[in-house]
Amino acid sequence: MIDQRAVDALTERVQRDVDSGLLPAAQFALALSGEIVVSQALGNCNTATRFHTYSAIKPSVSLTVMELAAEGLFDLEAPVGDVLDSFGSAGKQDITVSQVLLHAGGFPYATLEREEVLDRAERLVAYASWQTEWQPGTRFEYHPLAAHWVLADIITEVTGSHFADVITQRMMAPVGCSRWLAIAEDQQDDVADVVGVGSLVTRAELTALGLEEIPGAISEEMLTVFNLPWLRAVGIPGGGGIACAQEMALWYQAVLHNSNGFLRPEVRSDAMTVRQNHPDWTGTPANRSHAFVLVGDDAKASWRGHGHGASAETFGHGGAGGQIAFADPRSGLSFAYFTNGLDRNELASARRRVALSTKALACADPSD
Repeated sequence: MIDQRAVDALTERVQRDVDSGLLPAAQFALALSGEIVVSQALGNCNTATRFHTYSAIKPSVSLTVMELAAEGLFDLEAPVGDVLDSFGSAGKQDITVSQVLLHAGGFPYATLEREEVLDRAERLVAYASWQTEWQPGTRFEYHPLAAHWVLADIITEVTGSHFADVITQRMMAPVGCSRWLAIAEDQQDDVADVVGVGSLVTRAELTALGLEEIPGAISEEMLTVFNLPWLRAVGIPGGGGIACAQEMALWYQAVLHNSNGFLRPEVRSDAMTVRQNHPDWTGTPANRSHAFVLVGDDAKASWRGHGHGASAETFGHGGAGGQIAFADPRSGLSFAYFTNGLDRNELASARRRVALSTKALACADPSD
């Protein structure tokens, strides 16, 4: 059951950002027992509008890799170079697939040019020149895009099919969800363009945290480029997801309950097990599995982007601009929230993510 007063409070909080003119549109959904129980679209959108999910796409890519490994096509603990020969150059010969999944590969800001994004053969050549910034396996540093390009090309290498097709067939289709990656240009009419909103983080806010800048911050220019039809059609595996909140909330229900057994039991178990606990730039242990960010039991849920009141087993993954997706096994609730307003103040966006997640968690009726 759902606590309607809590739902009203959540809706009011989302509405506030739209009514103030900060966000052009926002959409959210709550799901329980495999069904959508609340779905709202506020501002310039409807419940079927699709939004850029950014990094909230990462778990579906990672789970596909994990499934293929479980089938015996490669070993997660083996070097990436065993699958992608060119990657094993320039001192990267010992980086394992597991380390790439865990953002421990040491190449967080490796880049690709446009022709390499468009052409896999060019991309494989580019991997040979990528270099590490620190010793792989010794720390956690979030890899915004680079790691999941490698994972995507592993998928293609071992299946012989485009990675987005494989991810769709394995992660979306079995649970009734549509394609989330590589959306053809003639199928993008219902995708909301993203826009920069709000003001930049102030010097005072940074100083209060002892920072000169926010480490790893992604620029507005890098995020709004996802409006380009050709880039949406490419399907950037680390951040190019396109979905509506209803589907994402239902997908988390499918992972939570392993609907139709679409995940092997050992893969699902791995996805719920912390494998990476080096601290992030805030000093907070990462609490990452091969696929998700887990809340943990150290009272640092909010530092990991989760809401207050989440159970230790809660799993999910956010995205740039404040996108949210998670499921809480204790209550059985899953939640997804998307907006096309990219808040220039990353601290405000992070606070919004925690506030909305907290209010969403409260929607599960405690009397159940």
